[in-house]
Amino acid sequence: MLGRVAPSLLHIMNSSMKFIIISSFFIISISSASARQDDVVFLTVASNSTDGYQRYIRSASVYDIPVTTLGKGVKWTGGNMNYAGGGQKINLIKKQLEKMKDEGAKDDKIVIFTDSYDVIFLGDPSEIVKTFLSFENTRVLFSAEQFCWPDEALAAKYPNIEGARNKYLNSGGFIGYFKEIYEIISHTPVKDKDDDQLYYTKVYLDENLRKNLKIRLDHKSQIFQNLNGAVDEIELHINDSITYPYISNMVYNVKPLILHGNGPSKIYFNSLTNYLAKSWSPQLGCLKCEEKRKLLDMHNVPTVVVAVFVEQATPFIEEFFLRISSIDYPKDKIHLFVRNNVPYHKSHIKKFTESSSEYASFKQITPEDKIDEGSARMLAIHHCSVQKCDYLFVVDSIVHLDNKDTLRDLVEANLPFVAPMVTRSGKAWSNFWGALTLEGFYARSIDYMEIVHLVRRGVWNVPFINSCYLMNAAEVLRFSEAELTYKADNADPDMKICSSLRELGVFMYIMNEKDYGHLIDPETYDVTLTNPDVYQIFENKWDWEQRYIHAQYPENFNLEKKPAQPCPDVYWFPMTTTRFCKEYIEIMEAFGKWSDGANDDKRLEGGYEAVPTRDIHTNQVGLERHWLYILQQYVRPLQELVFTGYIHDPPRSLMNFVVRYKPDEQPSLRPHHDSSTYTINLALNTPGADYQGGGCHFIRYNCSVRDTRSGWLLMHPGRLTHYHEGLLVTEGVRYIMVSFVDP
Repeated sequence: MLGRVAPSLLHIMNSSMKFIIISSFFIISISSASARQDDVVFLTVASNSTDGYQRYIRSASVYDIPVTTLGKGVKWTGGNMNYAGGGQKINLIKKQLEKMKDEGAKDDKIVIFTDSYDVIFLGDPSEIVKTFLSFENTRVLFSAEQFCWPDEALAAKYPNIEGARNKYLNSGGFIGYFKEIYEIISHTPVKDKDDDQLYYTKVYLDENLRKNLKIRLDHKSQIFQNLNGAVDEIELHINDSITYPYISNMVYNVKPLILHGNGPSKIYFNSLTNYLAKSWSPQLGCLKCEEKRKLLDMHNVPTVVVAVFVEQATPFIEEFFLRISSIDYPKDKIHLFVRNNVPYHKSHIKKFTESSSEYASFKQITPEDKIDEGSARMLAIHHCSVQKCDYLFVVDSIVHLDNKDTLRDLVEANLPFVAPMVTRSGKAWSNFWGALTLEGFYARSIDYMEIVHLVRRGVWNVPFINSCYLMNAAEVLRFSEAELTYKADNADPDMKICSSLRELGVFMYIMNEKDYGHLIDPETYDVTLTNPDVYQIFENKWDWEQRYIHAQYPENFNLEKKPAQPCPDVYWFPMTTTRFCKEYIEIMEAFGKWSDGANDDKRLEGGYEAVPTRDIHTNQVGLERHWLYILQQYVRPLQELVFTGYIHDPPRSLMNFVVRYKPDEQPSLRPHHDSSTYTINLALNTPGADYQGGGCHFIRYNCSVRDTRSGWLLMHPGRLTHYHEGLLVTEGVRYIMVSFVDP
């Protein structure tokens, strides 16, 4: 016989019993979920193995999801999925379920269907099933979105779900029990061209069917996240504290398990998939990059058509062709196709083609052919077909491939359409866009700056690429000209080809795993100028330096070496290349308006020059701003190195001019002081070779500098101490570039 239990003890016992009951229910639920995992089928439909489908299958593999693909190799008769259609998917699913039924599928078998071309998995089967089982009184769960499509008139018939943003059914994903899904699929006959989403919507809006089959929508995106209309709700979590990036829905504070880039959200979806499903990691880098990579067999190298396009006047095109020639790839496997639309560059291309005998073949389109750009680019595709090439490598003249392995790396990437990332030096301008506006123009993506500035390296799915890319002939060039084309009325050829690729479902990838090269800025290039590349110091500074700054210039700052000092406080520095000097002389001689050597000089503010020379000022040939920049960037650091303590940034110079000494014109210059804090004198040609005699004599020190060198800079104080004269030129012509700095 039991005695009465104290109230306090009874309360404890009741609480314990509740805990036991709740715990038991939790264990039963988990066990049930585990059991369901062994009796789950994942279905999708894909008639073609597109890039999107392969991405979908990869995500399934990452999460150990065994997907059954329906419709493989079957002709698609379900219409264009950018519009109403897709009934064929229902018929394929029905056929599969009937087969499963004949094989004895149980009524409580869980069936999960998703689209494939624009879907990826973000969780494993146990997570998906567990989340589904958490929905009370639910036998079928459809994904939900914010738009009532394809019939907006049906929106009023939807049940009112308080606080739901995703009010409407989306057919891109659903999960449920075999019995109920089979009843839904078999409810009424469906034609292949009927709309699948409309079919499921009508089933859901039938109140009796909805209640009897216990159909619900995933209003809070706990399993299915449809992106259309919800882009602003999504947060991509990516930082050094987590191994694998993931997304969350900030409105509902959930981590979706299946992501669907429905409707116009596909470009954003593609951007997210660069990171999700263990594709990229802050710690591990690009995980998917090695999955498709295929190293070249150098005994069986694919054939490539390298198609070079010179569509606009381009600075530093000699260096461009030098880099094309330097591509590290067997030349007998390269067929050259060169399209030139610029008469100015005919001589450059002729020089290049004269050295192209090693290539398998050569074809050229000249300005005289009068072929528009779109047609010319289509001819490159045709030429690839004629040559039975494996790849078409397009390179525009604005792309300098500094990495000789670029072509090889692109081929080994084993992708249908891939480009090396190239940027304008020091700028964020590149050969790709990470996002598009609805009109198809540039938009800033979530990660453009990180990619372009190499904060993140890898291979990235992007919506637009231009100027340099590799096409896999078997995968891309098989499409008809109507499907894949550069040609369109009033459309940029690059935008048109990328639009074609997006419509065909061909992914475009930009690769920045290595540094591949850089872009030239051609916007201000004026071929009416003599030696126009000399003027490109602002727009293309890196290339300008490579061509025009002396190779030994950095050695001026080597602390272990003392600057050359031929006379007291007269310093001598390697400054510019002989090519710079030669082209500077050519600019001046082409201008031809040398001063007459008289004291009266209207070019000067006061109209009077005390010690005149035969000269041309840089402002007369449009180079004043450029030369002042040279003074600041390259001369000033030298001045601060040797004349310590004097700092004036930027330097100021009112007189910058090229002097010409000729025996029959002005062979020398009388003794004088310069009106400057310091003077620079850049030798533009070479004594003994271009002229005899000449030089500079510093009278106070009785010291002369005669054996000047082309491209070397003399620097000395002005005014008081360095009284000097220009020595007699007896033969030839001597040219020097002079600046009176900080007068």
